[in-house]
Amino acid sequence: MNEELIVAGFGGQGVLSMGMTLAYAGMVEDKYVAWIPSYGPEMRGGTANCTVIVSDTNVSSPIISSYDTAIVLNQPSLEKFEPKVKPGGILIYESNNVLNPPTRKDIDIYAIPAAIEAAKLGNKKTMNMIILGAFLAKRPLVSVKSIMEGLSKVLPERNHHLLPVNKKALKHGMELIK
Repeated sequence: MNEELIVAGFGGQGVLSMGMTLAYAGMVEDKYVAWIPSYGPEMRGGTANCTVIVSDTNVSSPIISSYDTAIVLNQPSLEKFEPKVKPGGILIYESNNVLNPPTRKDIDIYAIPAAIEAAKLGNKKTMNMIILGAFLAKRPLVSVKSIMEGLSKVLPERNHHLLPVNKKALKHGMELIK
């Protein structure tokens, strides 16, 4: 197993923490991982993305130009990364932030209304966990238990009281994509 993915959106949407959580979960399960963040100088609202590789074998290079999966949370990211998904790959996008949906026919495309679903759960910041859950339902690279362990490393300790709602969001995302 070797999964190469890009997670992209605006700063403040949890893009980097989603990727970092997945990378930590891979480490928990003794997999080889790479996590490469890229972001603008803005604290919120600027572009942000990260490349994540989770593999059963050594990662030869963390620098990649095409992806097995793209998780995109806004229109500019969709426009930039849709063409870079390998044929037969997956594109998961946040449907409330994308006005012009993807058009490719050679990949599997999933629209997830994560922002609306996060609001229904009572915490808008769980949008990224809903999307991550949807991804894991299609590509079960790591277990929910490992994701939660990874998230406990990513979230500051002062926010560990939010772990249960994040677990609920993760599982909700898994159900949404079925």
